[in-house]
Amino acid sequence: MTKNMKIKVIKRSDASAPSVKVKPASVEKRHAARDMVSTVKNWVSDFQTRKRGETKAAIEKFLIKPQTGEV
Repeated sequence: MTKNMKIKVIKRSDASAPSVKVKPASVEKRHAARDMVSTVKNWVSDFQTRKRGETKAAIEKFLIKPQTGEV
């Protein structure tokens, strides 16, 4: 090791915490992204609901026992 190493001492009162500010543009981007995600989630939910209804109707139609005169 070298004999002339310098160590810098920072006292707690001297070191201030860096302030993090959210830029307004990024807030608007987040809001727009949330709106898009919400829209897509609604589309997926509607699609799943329709598919479930169609599947249920198809299964019920095929599981009904036919009358003897209908065959």
